[in-house]
Amino acid sequence: MERRWWGLAGVAIAVFAVGIDGTVLAIALPTLAGALHASATDLVWFSSAYLLTWAAAMLPLGALGDRYGRRRVMLASLTAFGLASAWAASSSSAAEFVAARAVGGIAGAGIVVMAMSAVTVMFDEHERPRAVGIWAAVNFLALPVGPLVGGWLLSRYSWSAVFWVNVPVVVVALVATLLLVPESRGEGRGRIDWLGATAFSAGLVGLVYGFAEAGAHGWGSLLVLGSLAAGAVSLVGFAAWQRHLVRGGGDPLVDVRLFRSRAFVGGTTLAFVASLTMVGLVFLLPQYFQAVLGVDTVGAGVRLLPLIGGLVLGAVSADALARRFGPRLVLTTGFVVLAGGFALGAATRPGSGVALLVTWTLLAGAGLGATLSTGTAGALSDVPTEQAGVASALLQALQDAGGPFGAAVLGTVSLAAYAGALELTGLDTQAAEIVRQGVFDGIGVARELGSPALLDDVRTAFVQGVDAALLVCGGVALAGAVIALTLVPRRRPVREAPEAGPDRTAAVAASVGARDVPHATGAPGDPAVARGAVDD
Repeated sequence: MERRWWGLAGVAIAVFAVGIDGTVLAIALPTLAGALHASATDLVWFSSAYLLTWAAAMLPLGALGDRYGRRRVMLASLTAFGLASAWAASSSSAAEFVAARAVGGIAGAGIVVMAMSAVTVMFDEHERPRAVGIWAAVNFLALPVGPLVGGWLLSRYSWSAVFWVNVPVVVVALVATLLLVPESRGEGRGRIDWLGATAFSAGLVGLVYGFAEAGAHGWGSLLVLGSLAAGAVSLVGFAAWQRHLVRGGGDPLVDVRLFRSRAFVGGTTLAFVASLTMVGLVFLLPQYFQAVLGVDTVGAGVRLLPLIGGLVLGAVSADALARRFGPRLVLTTGFVVLAGGFALGAATRPGSGVALLVTWTLLAGAGLGATLSTGTAGALSDVPTEQAGVASALLQALQDAGGPFGAAVLGTVSLAAYAGALELTGLDTQAAEIVRQGVFDGIGVARELGSPALLDDVRTAFVQGVDAALLVCGGVALAGAVIALTLVPRRRPVREAPEAGPDRTAAVAASVGARDVPHATGAPGDPAVARGAVDD
C-alpha cells in the first residue's frame, strides 16, 4: 500500500480520537453531575464550552496550518487534545472541567480541520473521493464505539477513565501523523487576517450559541434572538471585510472568489443539509432506545450498529458509484434513500419490532453516508492547495453549524408533538407541567406515582414526537435532492491522471498551476508533489 494511504490511516486515527471524545461525554454526564457536584447549568456548559471553542478556533487554525504547516498544527493540536483530556480526567470541580473542555474544543477543531486539509493535499482529484469516503466511514464509527467503550468503562472504573482513554489513542495518532503524514503548507506568506478571523469566530459562536439555547429558552427569547442577530451581523461584516481585502490587494483570510466555484458551494450546501438530518438520528434515537425500549447506554450503542453499518456502506461505495454514474445521481439518489428511510421510521409505534428499526436505520444510514462523503469530496474538488486549510475549516464550520441548528429545530418539533399528544388525565397542574417538559421527566413522574397508564401515555406521546421530527428530516432530505439536481453537474470533470516518470511533475503542474511546483520537495513520482508545498 502506498505511503499516502498509510498517511490516511494516521489521519483517521486522529479524527477517531476526537469523535470518541464527544460521544463518551454524552453518556458520562449523569455520573459527572454527582462526582463534580454539577448543576444543570454546569452540565450544559460541559458540552457547550467544547462546542463554542471548537467553532471559534476552526478558521484561525486552518489559516495557521496553511501558513506554518498543516502537519505541524495537527501535531500541536493532538498534543493539546491529549493534555486537555488528562486535565478533564483529573478535574476536581465543575469549573475546572469546563475549562478543560474548552481547551479540548480548540484542539479538536485543529485536529479535524488539519485532517481534512491533509486529505485534500495528499490525494489528487481522482483518489480524493475514495479517501474522503474512508475518512467519513472512520468518523462515523466513533458514534457507536463511544457509548460502548464509555458504558463499559463507567461500569468498571471511575468516570475519569472515559477521558484517560483518549491519551493512548492520541499517542498512537501522534506517532502515525509524525511518520506517515507529509508536511504541507500554502504558498502565501502574507499576514494572517486576525480581524477577519475574529469576526468569523464571533459570528459562528453567536449562531451556535443561539441555536443551542433555542431548545431551552424558545425561539422568542431575547437571549436567543440577540445571539443569532449578533452572529449574523458578524458574519456579514466578515464577508464585507474579505471582499474589501480582495479588491484592495490585501491578504484575506478567505478568498471570497472561492464561492464562485459551483462545486464548493454545492458540496458545502449539501454537506450542511446532510449534517442537519444526521442530527435527527443522533439526537432522537438514543432517547428512543432508553425511554421507550428501556435499554442502557451500552444497549443503545448496540442498536446504533445498523445505522453505522449503513453509513459506512454508503460512504465507502460512494466514490465508485460517482465515477460510474456521476456525483449528481449519487447525491440525488442518496437523499431520496435518506428521505425514504425517515418516512419508514416515522411509521414507528411503541410496539414496533426490531425488523422495522433495523430496516429504516440501515436505509437512512446508507443515504447519509453517500451524501456526506460525495458532498464533501465535491466541495474539495476545486479547492486550491494553498487554501486547503482555510477551505477545509470553512467547509467543516458550515457543516457543523447544521448540528446545533438541527438539534434546536428537531428538539422543538419533537417536544411540541410530544406535549400535544399527552392526555394527562387525573394529574394535578404541577405534575402535568413536569411531564410536559420531556419524556424522562414524564417517566420519572409516572414511576413516582406508580402509574402504568401514565407511563404508557408518556412513551406513546414521545414516539409520536419522534415520528413528527423524522417527517421533518425526510422533508429536509427531499430538499437536499432538489438542491443536488440544481447545483451539482451531471458528471465531475475528470482529467486523465499523468503517468509516472520524469515528466510527471510538469504534466501535473500544467493541470493545477505551475506556480505550485517550485516549492515541492517530494519525489517526482509522488502525486502530492504538484499540489502545493509538501515536505516528507
